[in-house]
Amino acid sequence: MDKAIKSYTVSIYTENNIGLLNRISAIFQRRHINIESLNISASEIEGVSRFTIVVNMTKTQVKKIIGQIDKQIEVIKTYYHTDEETIYQESCLFKIKSDLLFEERQIQNIIKESNAIIVTVNKDFFVLEKSGRRHEIELLYRELSAFGIMQFVRSGRIAVTKDELKITKMLSAFNN
Repeated sequence: MDKAIKSYTVSIYTENNIGLLNRISAIFQRRHINIESLNISASEIEGVSRFTIVVNMTKTQVKKIIGQIDKQIEVIKTYYHTDEETIYQESCLFKIKSDLLFEERQIQNIIKESNAIIVTVNKDFFVLEKSGRRHEIELLYRELSAFGIMQFVRSGRIAVTKDELKITKMLSAFNN
């Protein structure tokens, strides 16, 4: 048995029904497993939603969780992948006082070096957007914290697998 705790990205393809999020999160809660990141969005298949959940657990635990999630009526198919098997990003927004943008040369350098994008500027504040890996966002957060951050928000992980998922073919066959 694999006892090593790793980061797994769990992708759940579902019908979009009320209450499903509560039932899925309860599966993790009952096993005292913390969800590190959660994102729910439309998928590549019309009418099908995709949950992207990041958890730290053993391979044995993730297999058991997948089995429980797949038993939910609205769940079409669940997959799990290691970080090495996925291409992933997070996104964030920083709201910072505008005068710092013009008075602090170092902020301009931080923005440039981090490949952040200025989304909007007005007389009171400006908003930066940064997409990247969690450690890149955390680094930018630490650098900007020295100047004062008015607001900060970060998305959950979004991910695609390096290998092809058979979900689209499976659903096409099912619908025919």
